Amino acid sequence: MTEPISVTALNQYVKQLMDRDRVLANVLVRSEISNYKVYPSGHHYFSLKDAESSIRCVLFRREAMSLRFRPENGMKVVVSGRVSVFPRDGAYQLYCSTMVPDGVGELAFAFEQLKNRLHREGLFDPAHKKPIPAHPKTIALVTSPAGAAVRDMIRILRARYPLARVLVVPVRVQGEEAPQEIAQGIDLVNACQMADLIITGRGGGSMEDLWAFNDEGVARAIYRSEIPVISAVGHEPDVTIADFVADLRASTPSNAAELAVPDRAELMDTLEHLDARLQRSMDRRLQHERDTLRRLGSSPFLQSPLRGIQEKRLLLDYQQQRLVHSMERCLGEERQRMGRLAASLDALSPFKVLSRGYTITQKDDGTVVSTIEQVQAGEALRVLVPDGVITCTAEKKEKTKWRKRS
Repeated sequence: MTEPISVTALNQYVKQLMDRDRVLANVLVRSEISNYKVYPSGHHYFSLKDAESSIRCVLFRREAMSLRFRPENGMKVVVSGRVSVFPRDGAYQLYCSTMVPDGVGELAFAFEQLKNRLHREGLFDPAHKKPIPAHPKTIALVTSPAGAAVRDMIRILRARYPLARVLVVPVRVQGEEAPQEIAQGIDLVNACQMADLIITGRGGGSMEDLWAFNDEGVARAIYRSEIPVISAVGHEPDVTIADFVADLRASTPSNAAELAVPDRAELMDTLEHLDARLQRSMDRRLQHERDTLRRLGSSPFLQSPLRGIQEKRLLLDYQQQRLVHSMERCLGEERQRMGRLAASLDALSPFKVLSRGYTITQKDDGTVVSTIEQVQAGEALRVLVPDGVITCTAEKKEKTKWRKRS
């Protein structure tokens, strides 16, 4: 009968057995991720499961840094690693060294995953894209200083638009350090306001070679750039995340140089055309002014300035005569109207009645006597005649009935 041993010793023994097993030392497992968690230490813990079983897995920070995509629950993956026992818990688990999406290349899957996530965040929104300056003064090339792409861009820029100043911001465009350098180069141009247009890119290559321009850090640097950015990566069929975020996508670095500046020959043709139009316009204007001057020079007023004054004097005399005649006519009409009104007023005057032999009898208070009822016997009366007043006393009153003459 064997001697009893501790749990730790037992777990260590099982661990040594499993570590010596060649099959368990390097296994490939295809399954579905569940319970995926990333700890502050940078280690990734998850399970792989199928319809009937599951196994605990760990992906340490060093191996996780090489992932091109972001693992998610429910994702089908193929992982490689070794199976061993964690002595503390006495449970075996899969220590992963690599992880790739199942059924699709890792880079292609990572590309689509990042593209979809940035699209949802709005980094590809056309409303955020800035217009490319028509005549840039300084162009910053954030690219490798040793590649053929930068030489082609400089040659084309100088040939098409020599007025633009070209500034090369040297960065690596391939390798692990490339994404950080590209993002820092774009940020540097913005921080120092070194240019009014940025071109970033590189020549052609495989998807792995171009991967620096599929980096999230580069995409966000392009997005936050206040200076317009043209993306020029690889050949025409190549498409990167930088192309979606940039303000303008060029099919090649040479095409980026063509899109960045106008063509000198075309500008010269445009200037010559505008110069001809300006010359024709000036000729028409000068001819119009000559015709106007000729017409004014032949006018009677300029030939004899006093003639105009004399004509105005004649017009003034004519207007004065019209005014005098009009005033005289108005005064005559008013005199006639006043005569008619005076005659009408005179005909209605009581004194006119007195001149025809009639009198007006008044009481002492000035009341005109129009009926015998107003007068009492012995009352003093005043009789108005044309040449004076007669004072008398009423002796009696007698009522009579006047008859109209037939």
